[in-house]
Amino acid sequence: MFKKILIANRGEIALRVICACKELGIKTVAIYSEADRNSLPVRFADEAICIGPPQLSLSYLNIPAVISAAEIANVDAIHPGYGLLSENANFAEVCETCNIKFIGPPPEVTRLMGEKEKARAAMKKAGVPILPGSEGVLGSEGEAIEWARTIGFPVIIKASAGGGGRGMRIVRSEEELPALFHAAQSEAAAAFGNGDLYMEKYVEHPRHIEFQILADQYGTVASLGERECSIQRRHQKLLEESPSTQVTPQLREEIGQMLCKTLSEIGYVNAGTIEFLMDSDRKLYFIEMNTRIQVEHPVTEMVTDVDLVKSQILLASGETLENVLQGPIVPRGHAIECRINAEHPEKFTPSAGKITAFNPPGGTGVRIDTAAYAEGVIPPYYDSLIAKLVVRGKDRSEAISRMSRALEMFIVEGIYTTIPLHRKILADPEFRAGHTDTNFIERFFARNAKEKAAD
Repeated sequence: MFKKILIANRGEIALRVICACKELGIKTVAIYSEADRNSLPVRFADEAICIGPPQLSLSYLNIPAVISAAEIANVDAIHPGYGLLSENANFAEVCETCNIKFIGPPPEVTRLMGEKEKARAAMKKAGVPILPGSEGVLGSEGEAIEWARTIGFPVIIKASAGGGGRGMRIVRSEEELPALFHAAQSEAAAAFGNGDLYMEKYVEHPRHIEFQILADQYGTVASLGERECSIQRRHQKLLEESPSTQVTPQLREEIGQMLCKTLSEIGYVNAGTIEFLMDSDRKLYFIEMNTRIQVEHPVTEMVTDVDLVKSQILLASGETLENVLQGPIVPRGHAIECRINAEHPEKFTPSAGKITAFNPPGGTGVRIDTAAYAEGVIPPYYDSLIAKLVVRGKDRSEAISRMSRALEMFIVEGIYTTIPLHRKILADPEFRAGHTDTNFIERFFARNAKEKAAD
């Protein structure tokens, strides 16, 4: 077992990893930028090292600074959390070179699954269903047009090296393809340092379904079921739940077994998430894999009682999956997570500043992952996520009622948050009926605008 772990991240996920390490008896080292000097991860870690000014490129994304901190603190391993350096294969390789264990998959597997078109090819070869699309990276605007004609409009152009909605454009006609192709290419190059694009058939009104897996270094892989992440705005998830109302036990078992076999064959190790789109016929199509812990991992933890972050650490230390899980996975109940962002709930503009009052909700079946606190400051330099509110109920109806109650009792003052938006979503008849897809938010705002106009 590791004696000391450095957390190469910030905010709530850094604090989440610190909690897991404390329960395992492992010492922790927090790194922080000057903007995060008074953060809770700095307070609760056993050691804390400042690695630079607020800018990401000069601090949390500065690989030499992170490695230097790890060597100064003499750590055994680095946990990258999510985002930042978590899917950077070069960073994982540097860790290996420095004899520091990277808590994640091997660099070559991260690289394979991180390049979306290569990941599609690997999944297709293994028999996992994928959307019709281009074979490899699009070499030019002309090639993009040829593929679009073959696939049939509408199509979606995506960045090969990234995600999160950047470098992505929906194309509904040949006339608009050239401009959208170049816009996506420029955005991808700016966001990921790689302007490569590929193309897929665009599914109208799909559901976003993802499967959580764990894998040990001995070839054993387990599926922990699915999460539905269809409530999104501009390809950014707002609310997640598990299980999906549309995934049958038979489909869950079938996809789970297929993924376990595929990931064992490519040598996958540690935690990972495989994302799919589901069409109106309940058919699933692979879109990408995230080779890290997900923001929404607590949803799966709530229904399976498996601590995914502890599992990551144990698997990285060489434990077998059998010892980590200690029995079959038997999901129970229904869980929902609301991402609470420091944003205006309607304009979605960032809201940095000091939190003047902070009262997180509690009670049976309620969990909150956050590094925010009263009098704490939300800096303007980073992601706007400040808390994840998660609930579990015996069924979806109870989970919705519990989440509605928890949101009502969640007080954050001094900044804008998305709490009012989540309260409206939870009360929406379409959401309550389970009629969700990735276009839900657009319909939701349109309905609300009509109601306001009628008043």
